[in-house]
Amino acid sequence: MFLNGNGREQGVTSRNSMWAGARSAEKLRAAAVVLLSLTTLVPQGMAQQSSSQAGNSVLAELPAAPVPTSTEPLYLRDTARDFSKARGLFPNPLKIYTGTEVDKASFMNSVRLTDLVKNGKIYLSLSDALTLALENNYDLAIARYNLDIADTDILRAKAGASLFGAPSSLVTNTLGGSSQTLTASGGGPGGSSSSASSGAAGLTLSADGAGPAPENLDPSITATISFDRQRSPSTSFFSGGTSSNNQYNFTYNQGFVTGTSAVVAFNNTYSSTSNSVSTFSPELFSSYKATVTQHLLQGRGMWVNKRFMQEAIYDRRITDAGFRQQILYTVNQVENIYWALVSSYEDLQSKERALEQTTKVYEDDKKQLEIGTMAPLDVVTAESSMAADKQALISSQSNLNYQQLIMKQAIARNLNDPALIAAPIIPTDRVSLEQLPEEKLSADELVKTAFEQRPELEQAVLAIKKDEITLKGAKNALLPVFDAYGYLSGQGIAGTKNPNCTVFCTGQVGASTGYGTAFENTFNNSAPDKGIGFNLTIPLSNRTAQALQARSVIEYRQAQLRLEQLYTQIRMQVVNQQYALTNDRAGVLAAEASQRYNAQSLDAEQKKLHLGASTTALVLQQSRNLAQSENSLIAAKAAYARDRAALYELLASTLQHYGINLTEAAAGVVREQPVVPGLEAAKPGKEPSLAPAGQQ
Repeated sequence: MFLNGNGREQGVTSRNSMWAGARSAEKLRAAAVVLLSLTTLVPQGMAQQSSSQAGNSVLAELPAAPVPTSTEPLYLRDTARDFSKARGLFPNPLKIYTGTEVDKASFMNSVRLTDLVKNGKIYLSLSDALTLALENNYDLAIARYNLDIADTDILRAKAGASLFGAPSSLVTNTLGGSSQTLTASGGGPGGSSSSASSGAAGLTLSADGAGPAPENLDPSITATISFDRQRSPSTSFFSGGTSSNNQYNFTYNQGFVTGTSAVVAFNNTYSSTSNSVSTFSPELFSSYKATVTQHLLQGRGMWVNKRFMQEAIYDRRITDAGFRQQILYTVNQVENIYWALVSSYEDLQSKERALEQTTKVYEDDKKQLEIGTMAPLDVVTAESSMAADKQALISSQSNLNYQQLIMKQAIARNLNDPALIAAPIIPTDRVSLEQLPEEKLSADELVKTAFEQRPELEQAVLAIKKDEITLKGAKNALLPVFDAYGYLSGQGIAGTKNPNCTVFCTGQVGASTGYGTAFENTFNNSAPDKGIGFNLTIPLSNRTAQALQARSVIEYRQAQLRLEQLYTQIRMQVVNQQYALTNDRAGVLAAEASQRYNAQSLDAEQKKLHLGASTTALVLQQSRNLAQSENSLIAAKAAYARDRAALYELLASTLQHYGINLTEAAAGVVREQPVVPGLEAAKPGKEPSLAPAGQQ
């Protein structure tokens, strides 16, 4: 979101204006006291309307955020199951009371990886590496569960429960890869700060979810059935004897999104006694009471009771964006690992060529020493260079072995397969200097693309929308609790005349009746009880609600600043990466020229040596120069490849450019392999010895 000059709040710059503002503030405080004293006299409808208008006035002055491109398709899923939907009552009503089952995670490699093993080697292209990572990488497998976790919060919100929150942070456990992003120190864009948390258990909570608790939208039935048998000693004419009491009570509770709750109680009692003062024994008593309560101020309205549902939907979309960000991050990591593997592979080839060259020089000098045309010192010099090249070769081989292991752990889940462990990886792709369309665009065009595509911006904008809901909830919590209720009840009694009743039963009781009579009298309005009432709770200080509402506004303002900072940081990252890519291309061209020059210089020096116009030391020096130039070329190409991949990640356009299907990535089953532009096949040549370093 951009905050231009018109959107920023202007500070008071003159001292007179400050004093005038202070006097105005005192007047406003006095007016606020008067208005607070009149709050209880305002009708509930007008009070609710005024509170909504006040909340809207706060939101009206907040700058509007642009809507970045949403992660499509919305609501990614790793399986066909939707955890945001409850189990149905049919065909098995008891299924809602049983636990759910989640498929066990797979720890096996995809068949695609096994198919790549040929003749004991894995010939791996960058497309293969990315495809295998999408299917097997642990970081992505862990992130996929976030999608289902977010769905469970939607299901909770539909029932009126509070939210647990959905995880959307990056999983960055893959070894060997690094995200090439801009880092900065200090307090500028991209700067970082650290501070201690002072909340409970070292945690600082936010105002997210502030406001009155929504009604419980899931209906429930409570049943109480009891059987009581009692024998008590007699202490007077009216007490003592034996009695039995059976109760069958049922209560139905239901909440509604309007802030309404309904309770229906249906109670039944069967009692008998030997006491002589009871008219009926056994006695059958039945009653019901239906009560409806409506919030008139705090907790009133559909938006208050449904706000968690909207927040859960925003959380789900944030999780989708987080998963897309995880794909971008992991793909970039695996690509970095691939280019590191290519560099190690080419470095080993270079070290073998260097060793062959110095070995040839050493053998030639040794022969010339035997026939007396070479000084012993030249032979020792050649032997020393050969030993150094052997040591460099062993070090390069060890590095290649480690890079192969890093690549395997990034594209496989199970490294216990002996065939996989023993198979060396042969990278088949090399980066080309073909200038891609993104490299020809201006910085402003690249920045615009990043603003539209970056999932971090989508997450930040959605988080601000959640904060706006929190603002409304916290504003509603400032209101007093004012509820209206109404109830209707009835009761009926029946039974058989107590044969032990001899004192107060002189009149005619009537014929014996059963439970049907009691039930009928309960609902025939023969003994009704009805009424209405109001409950009012006015907090005299209301400090808790005030603090929570103020904190929600402060956090909202802070989120606005963070979003603006994120825009600035992304701009700096993209511009920095564009400069880096331009420098990398120039570095590759310079390294290629240097490599050609040193190769020709070595060839010329060798010819001079054969003609006796040069020395072994000069030839070895040129050989070292060639080796260094080859190392520089390898490093320059790797840097160019990494920075080009990093530019795609910063633009969040990797998926489009590589043809990665986000739905397939979420499911972990790739049907169409990615196609990476700007690559060329490795030039045919001698494969280096891939035996362990100690066995060469």
